[in-house]
Amino acid sequence: MQNTVENNTIYLGLGSNMGNREKFLKNAIQELSNIIKIEKKSSIYESKAVEYEDQDDFLNMAIKGRTKLSAKGLIEKIKEIEKKLGREKTIDKGPRKIDIDILFYNEEIIEEEGLKIPHPAIQERSFVLEPLAEIEGEFIHPKLKETINTLLIQWTKKK
Repeated sequence: MQNTVENNTIYLGLGSNMGNREKFLKNAIQELSNIIKIEKKSSIYESKAVEYEDQDDFLNMAIKGRTKLSAKGLIEKIKEIEKKLGREKTIDKGPRKIDIDILFYNEEIIEEEGLKIPHPAIQERSFVLEPLAEIEGEFIHPKLKETINTLLIQWTKKK
């Protein structure tokens, strides 16, 4: 019998900068609720694009949830959801209707082809740190051994 206990705690970052951005975030949450039990949702934050800057501003948010899926199973389902909602790979770091990243999976460190958890750029992105701090500021980054609140303060001091 398959394990149906939703015992893996996950944090996801969501972003959109094309079309009706709020609707894409809402639709993503609706789709995600079929595979995870959503426990917390952050407010929506607006941010400038980073790295590839010649594009519209993003709306970003974070969610905390629980799932019975493995990290690999979760990323596969997320990719299916992104595709269903119209995500197309064009320019690397370019415009997208929806982007869903696994930020944390329990307190695990996973480094496999196509799957790096914790997300490697969390500490460099206010648009990830701010919504995460809102829903779980005392969560300790398993690799950096700092709380999300501390990482946000450090990022703010660098700017």
